Amino acid sequence: MAVVRDYSLLGPDGKRAIESGLAAAQWYRTSVPRKRMKELMQRRDGPAIRDTAIWLALLAAFGGTGAYVWPSWWALPLFGAYGVLYGSASDSRWHECGHGTAFRTRWMNTAVYNLACFMIMRDPTVWRWSHTRHHTDTIIVGRDPEIISMRPPKLFHIAANFLGLFDVPTAFRHMAVHAVGRLTAEEASFVPETEWFRVYRTARAWLVIYTATIAICVATASVLPAMLIGLPRMYGAWHHLVTGLTQHSGLADDVVDHRLNTRTVSMNPISRFVYWNMNYHVEHHMFPMVPFHALPRLHDEIKGDLPAPSPSILAAFGEFVPVMLRQRTHPEAFIERDLSSWAAAGDTGGANPSAVSAATTMDVS
Repeated sequence: MAVVRDYSLLGPDGKRAIESGLAAAQWYRTSVPRKRMKELMQRRDGPAIRDTAIWLALLAAFGGTGAYVWPSWWALPLFGAYGVLYGSASDSRWHECGHGTAFRTRWMNTAVYNLACFMIMRDPTVWRWSHTRHHTDTIIVGRDPEIISMRPPKLFHIAANFLGLFDVPTAFRHMAVHAVGRLTAEEASFVPETEWFRVYRTARAWLVIYTATIAICVATASVLPAMLIGLPRMYGAWHHLVTGLTQHSGLADDVVDHRLNTRTVSMNPISRFVYWNMNYHVEHHMFPMVPFHALPRLHDEIKGDLPAPSPSILAAFGEFVPVMLRQRTHPEAFIERDLSSWAAAGDTGGANPSAVSAATTMDVS
């Protein structure tokens, strides 16, 4: 009989992870010369300013034009593009700015981080600490709060979130809890108590914005204001879920080597812009302080020690979807990567293994 895993952060699997040493463990990392790594970790404002200017300009262009032609059918493709820029590109922007690596200038990271968090409906304080835990205990059952594909997978839940049907109500429920001065038990387990007041303050401000948006919709008898604020988190969510599922789905859990639980995927230029180069996901997890614009160069540096990237998003889905379907009845099934196949042949690109802690990967200042 298959063993049912407890993915909650306060359950027995989390306790076992701590007792076994899986929590806050030492992780494998490909060796890169110190000088080269210093070059790759160099933060710059230029690439992020360029991409952010393009992102905001496109949001204004598609949203403004969509509102102008509303409610004609011409608004549909315009809001379709606006939705992806709002409800999906914000996912990668909060992520990179949360690491503090997108810009060199701290206030720029902070400004874009908070804007993107609002768009994606993720409290900036809770998710800063949540993502720190994700990097410290990546796909460790009972420790990682950001596991999308569990075993057995909740396929209906995942499918519904292509339109944010679970994520958005959950976000509003958490806002309501935070607004009255409380955190959930799981949130309180990883957010320092000294940061709780920030969570309460943010929730109250956000609820004012959403309440005002709804009031304007009622006053104007039009859903247009919500098409610009709030609803894009639902109708534009599909791309961030597509890319998010490629990261770890179908791969091993409870391992301390990102080559076994994380996937790099080759993507088209549009998806790479929306996703901000997070398709280089093994590389990002190994070296989370390397900025998004340097990830292609990091990939070239260490690719000899990594599994070959999935050649496309479609190919990645072709790899993990059959495994997820099998996991419905055989939750022990997963994609087992054989790292010895190229290590034995000496194809390591001159890299040597080293064990490092995955902690302190987010800018939590």
